[in-house]
Amino acid sequence: MSTNATPPAWAEAVLRLALKGADFDAISGDLLEEYRDRIYPARGQERADSWYAWQVLGYAMRSVGIWGALIGVAVVARTALDWFVPTQDFSLRSSISTYVGVGLLLVTGFWSAWRSGSFASGPLAAALAAVIGAIISAAGAASMLAAFHDSQTMSAIEGSGGLGEVFTLPLMMVVPGLILGTIGGALGAAANDKLRLDV
Repeated sequence: MSTNATPPAWAEAVLRLALKGADFDAISGDLLEEYRDRIYPARGQERADSWYAWQVLGYAMRSVGIWGALIGVAVVARTALDWFVPTQDFSLRSSISTYVGVGLLLVTGFWSAWRSGSFASGPLAAALAAVIGAIISAAGAASMLAAFHDSQTMSAIEGSGGLGEVFTLPLMMVVPGLILGTIGGALGAAANDKLRLDV
């Protein structure tokens, strides 16, 4: 049974930001067809809208998955270095990890906006990549802690900022992700516009 019900407009807007411009119509059409023909009649408006929002979130997360994974791996590598190769001077490590994080968030925003043609996809993509990175980082740190919790490692953890920093600092990257994604998004959207004008 088909219906004319429509999913939330905000979810459609997020989907547009998450996808390449050329892919939007096909994917949006497929989702809308499933929403109207199968999900809405079986579940009703509220649950169908929730289903649609989860589908959009999945597309958005997959679109930046590689960037989020790179951020997560970078944070886990820095954590491992601090735990297993302790130092008294963290300035060089901090500088390198900051530049890597800033670079990845800028590139994520640029890439997403260039790909979608929309400036607004930059901050969304960078923030989502930061969330993915934080999840990977927390999982990596928890795994390392489960395997290595001897007194020497625990002492190195305390000397590098403690467990609180290990698990909360990556989550705090979401705010810089929004800022850097906005900058990268502006540059990416401008590059996309220039490319279209040149063609």
